[in-house]
Amino acid sequence: MKETISKIKSFIIRCKRVWHVLRKPTKEEFKQVSTISALGILLIGLFGFILSIIVKFLFR
Repeated sequence: MKETISKIKSFIIRCKRVWHVLRKPTKEEFKQVSTISALGILLIGLFGFILSIIVKFLFR
């Protein structure tokens, strides 16, 4: 029981440290992260689509 409580306290202390370091991203940072994320999602979707087409033609 004491071990669980100490783990929870440790987690809360680490969360507080992170919270104090956080800051709001600038518009440029937000735009860059959004663009990179959108490109990643697009590439993964395109890869899956191409793979599904290849599988359909191979196992017709």
